[in-house]
Amino acid sequence: MTHSVFHIPIPFLGVVEAGWPSPAEEELADTITLDDWLQPNKEGTIRLKAPNNAMFCAGILAGDLVLLDRSLTPKDGNIVLAEVDGRTVLRRFLKRGRKVYLESANPHYPPIVPEEQLTVTAVVTAVIRKY
Repeated sequence: MTHSVFHIPIPFLGVVEAGWPSPAEEELADTITLDDWLQPNKEGTIRLKAPNNAMFCAGILAGDLVLLDRSLTPKDGNIVLAEVDGRTVLRRFLKRGRKVYLESANPHYPPIVPEEQLTVTAVVTAVIRKY
């Protein structure tokens, strides 16, 4: 039986400003699983790999694992997975009055203003990067 790293309890040592905690601070504050922390809505969570650097300045790089929640309603400023005029993109959801558009976090990608159709599939809740 294979176990996901998300299901293994990981010791939580608390908050550290920089470096390693002092021996007095090393008592376990708690244990958590990454599932519980990253996916509070397990049934509604989906994941994908960021396909490009369109969200670079928001801290999402090409190849990062992005977790999204399908049950959330997008709010102004959320990063979302959306289908717009037949293409699927990961962009920031912006609402100005009645106008809605999608903006990248990289100046090399222009804003997307829907011409016919915009459907938000999910809202980004976490990003995981492996070094």
